[in-house]
Order: sequence, then C-alpha cells, then structure tokens
Amino acid sequence: MARHPRHGPGLTYLARHGQTEWNVAGRRQGRLDSPLTPLGLEQARQNARLLLDEGIDAIFASPLGRAHRTASLIASELGLSVQVVEDLAEIDHGLWSGLGSAEIDARWPGQRDVRERTKYTFRFPEGESYADGEVRAGRVLAEIERSGVRRPLLVSHEMIGRMLLRQLGVPEALATRQPSDLVYRVRAGGVVEGLSSSG
Repeated sequence: MARHPRHGPGLTYLARHGQTEWNVAGRRQGRLDSPLTPLGLEQARQNARLLLDEGIDAIFASPLGRAHRTASLIASELGLSVQVVEDLAEIDHGLWSGLGSAEIDARWPGQRDVRERTKYTFRFPEGESYADGEVRAGRVLAEIERSGVRRPLLVSHEMIGRMLLRQLGVPEALATRQPSDLVYRVRAGGVVEGLSSSG
C-alpha cells in the first residue's frame, strides 16, 4: 500500500497501552482484553508526565479497555477528554487471540514461521493482516487531519501503531517496537523521536 505522509503543521504522538496481565503471560490479545498491571498503570502516568509540556490538543484512543484506560489516565493529567476511534483497535488476531506461542504451534504447525516470512500480508486465521490494519490507520489519520487538530495523541497498540507509523512516512515501521513506557513524537516526513522516562 502506498504511504501518504502528513505534511501539515504540528506533530503526531503515538502511545501504546500500559503493560497488561496477558503481556506478562505471553498471550496474544488482539481484540480480546486483559487488565493493566500495576506497572501498566504507572507507565500510563509516566507517559502523561512526559507529555505535560508537549502541547497535546486532543487525545484519540482505541475502544479496547487496556488502551482506553491508559488514555483516560493520560487525559486526566493533561486536562483533556478521550475521543474513542474504532479504527484504532488492535489488529484482529482471530483464532490466535488469547493463545501463547506453544498453543499456536500445536494447532497451526509452522504458521508462525510463515508469518515471519510474510509478515505484512499474513492474515491471522479468521482475523486481520498488517495490510488490513494499514487501511484503518490511514482512515484514522485522514479523519484527524480533517479535524484541524495540530498535536494529537493516539493511544492504541503495538501492531496498529506500526501501521500508523507507516502511514506517517516511517519506512522501517514494520520492524519497530513500542514499549509501554515510550511515546513516539512523529514530525512531518516521518521523523520519529522517542520520549521516555527511562532516558
């Protein structure tokens, strides 16, 4: 899919939800959900502190509980409200949702290796692919750009976050990682800076 980087004024900020119980357990969440851990709650608060002086003028969040909870914690610190955007939901893991790697390998032998070789187009069984997610990411950014917001914060998930980066013009987006204690600040043309309380 062709990328259409934003060239308007302002910056775009991307945050991932705080650590969850299933993150710790090594289970894939996708459209399923699990609660934030105590560390996850603290990561959200730390990210809010990182953003206090960034001039964020709107917060958009995935409808999934872990992201919405994270966004709400940040919003309370910044004095803003949270706007839920359905297209910011994580890429649907389909039948792999809720499973760990060993369970996936037992039920779909070799398919995790296939996914590694064809990551962008691989579609989770009865779920989505990165390519599907990128279509949604493009819609989100187009909607936000039309709104006139100049410094939006988007709180979502690692996989849809990669597609947001790709749509913002970051060529290595598919290989990026976004820890829960880091916020990406993306300038026009896909220049990415990481804000982190860990240095």
